[in-house]
Amino acid sequence: MLQENENSQQLAEKLFNRWNKLLQSKSPSTVAKMYSEKASFLPTLNGELKRGRKGAEEYFEHFLQKNPFGVIKESVAQFMDNNKETLLFAGLYDFEVDSEKGERTIASARFTFIFQKEVADESDDVEQNDENGGDTDLSVWKIIHHHSSLKPE
Repeated sequence: MLQENENSQQLAEKLFNRWNKLLQSKSPSTVAKMYSEKASFLPTLNGELKRGRKGAEEYFEHFLQKNPFGVIKESVAQFMDNNKETLLFAGLYDFEVDSEKGERTIASARFTFIFQKEVADESDDVEQNDENGGDTDLSVWKIIHHHSSLKPE
């Protein structure tokens, strides 16, 4: 049963902002820490199904070279369980990226993230609470599924 409420939207936006901020680190391993070891990932600019942190890291080795920055245009967030430990976040975003000619271009895409609470390990201590006033430890939320595809024109 999906449950939509204000808290799910706020949490989803915080998680996306954290992920987007980690993209700015230009470190594939740092971004990959947001992905579960059991994650499935269908990336925007790659036709392969990626699995786990290792698959995410492989994708981001190339994608981060494009200096991506995402902006959500429209979204919906819903808890997928009564315990509020699984969160669906879907919508539309624009990514500003470097083209092959070195110019900044916009890639408009659709996205789905499914985040799930997992026990954080010591390697997950990436910028946990600084932007949240310490109220939510975002490092316990891992991406278990991420799908992104270019938006049809």
